Amino acid sequence: MLSDPTQDTRQLDHDALRAFVERKWHDEIVPALTDYIAIPAKSPAFDPDWAKHGYLERVVRDAAQWAEQQPVRGLTLEIVRLEGRTPVIFFEAPATRSGSDETIVLYGHLDKQPEFSGWRHDLGPWTPKLEDGRLYGRGGADDGYAIYASITALAALDAQHIERPRCVGLIETCEESGSYDLLPYVDALRDRLGQVALVVCLDSGAGNYDQLWLTTSLRGLVSGDLVVEVLEEGIHSGSYGGIAPSSFRVMRQLFERLEDAATGNLLPKGFHSAIPHERLREAEATARILGDSVWKSLPWACGQDGRAVLPTTTDPQQALLDSTWRPSLSVTGAAGLPALESAGNVLRPRTAFKLSLRLPPLVEAAKAVADLKALLEFDPPYNAKVTFKPDAGAANGWNAPALAPWLGEALNRASRTHYGADCAYLGQGGTIPLMNVLQAGFPKSQFMVCGVLGPKSNAHGPNEFLHVPYAKKLTATVAEVIAAAP
Repeated sequence: MLSDPTQDTRQLDHDALRAFVERKWHDEIVPALTDYIAIPAKSPAFDPDWAKHGYLERVVRDAAQWAEQQPVRGLTLEIVRLEGRTPVIFFEAPATRSGSDETIVLYGHLDKQPEFSGWRHDLGPWTPKLEDGRLYGRGGADDGYAIYASITALAALDAQHIERPRCVGLIETCEESGSYDLLPYVDALRDRLGQVALVVCLDSGAGNYDQLWLTTSLRGLVSGDLVVEVLEEGIHSGSYGGIAPSSFRVMRQLFERLEDAATGNLLPKGFHSAIPHERLREAEATARILGDSVWKSLPWACGQDGRAVLPTTTDPQQALLDSTWRPSLSVTGAAGLPALESAGNVLRPRTAFKLSLRLPPLVEAAKAVADLKALLEFDPPYNAKVTFKPDAGAANGWNAPALAPWLGEALNRASRTHYGADCAYLGQGGTIPLMNVLQAGFPKSQFMVCGVLGPKSNAHGPNEFLHVPYAKKLTATVAEVIAAAP
């Protein structure tokens, strides 16, 4: 495990660091990300013909070419390719500190979520726009900025001749599909990773834009297609409604096995886990910082009586735990349902839903897949044909190891220096599969999981934006932490 640092980080000129980062973001990174956003480099789950279209290849090459031009001492970079898999950027910056034999891994991804609907009239997923410090468009915040911020942090240290450990980068293009392509790369590159002592991941979120936020847990994910088939073809709803059961009604009955419709609570006990005491304390502290903004910051629609729709709970601490340490179910897509303008008086033969089940960090995803399939397919209503086809790449969640004293001190010091407030701690409801892989492979490693996805940044949805001022401060913070590493 990393020991107490001997590096005298007071040698680091914080003002010069900020100025260096400011120049890089203004002159190079914002223009590069503007070009990146314009490219529909969707993850392979959303673009099966990704190799033919070449968008992933383009963003990888653009990022690699930019990185190779940066003033990082000894930097080498390779686009690694395994047959039939999306490419990975692997870069290495050798240690500039004598006697350092441990490695810092810097992680990010360049693939994107699909377009989604509902963008503001003057915005779009592939039409970048910088407005009031926010760079709008798909992927800039999730997670195209990561490689640019990581390389800039190293260059900023080298510009001041601040010694640092060896740093390597893993930038994938399959994260939004569950990172199923990345795991073979980790195996192939394991010897080149070295002895990993710290992982810096810039693919997470922030509770506000006022301080540094460290992610301490991530939920797991199981997704797949639930299909209910009742008829071989559609039939007249007036003639046969009441005889043939609606495929939608069968679907509703299946959901009753899975979820309490009144509360959204998942019924199977195996989808739940105990919440560690330290995470409960963190949620309590975070609730005091964020207050009702935990739920008030959501883009609520106008409710029935003219007031906004209400959340499932208005207790900030419980809302945080519900979205980070408790399971939740979403329907993220549907098939077999005609558009409203095309809907006739027909009993539809089938209904299909895309299910997205978020799991607590300590629940095993593989077992949850098997349990979910058995629950949904067993003894179906009316003997309808029910199938659940899980997606590839079910992912376990992640619970961070205890924070080493040197890292906690470095994070707090950097947050005060660049944000003017202490570092805060937050669980996240999303999934980053690599974290568990690295923790299992390098059990003594520490983790700095952070990101720019703060309030209303809306990753995966419409009007996604990168908060540029926050990203600049995070870039400087990463440099500070790397400099403080033993």
